[in-house]
Amino acid sequence: MVPSGLELLALLAVVDLDDEAFGLGVRREVSARSGHDYSVGAIYTTLSRLEDKGWVTSTLTDPLPIRGGRGRKQFMITGEGRQALASARRQSQQLWQPTTVEEN
Repeated sequence: MVPSGLELLALLAVVDLDDEAFGLGVRREVSARSGHDYSVGAIYTTLSRLEDKGWVTSTLTDPLPIRGGRGRKQFMITGEGRQALASARRQSQQLWQPTTVEEN
């Protein structure tokens, strides 16, 4: 299975952010890559879908050391997620193989 557009962007953000792949950071990275300001809800819904597919896992961090601080959800890509990214790359490359784009 190949990830959809927003799923692909979120997976790439999780990979790039590595240990800093928290929801808001993923949102910033996805929005920067796409040029579209995604809502927090759209990103968390996408991350939840990726988790359901087994492409990412999440853990809750310890609460932040501020009064009323809460833990944050940290996301990590799985082996299956890396395979999905590889499939998306192969599919994209295959789509461009027979096409010649003329430059002006």
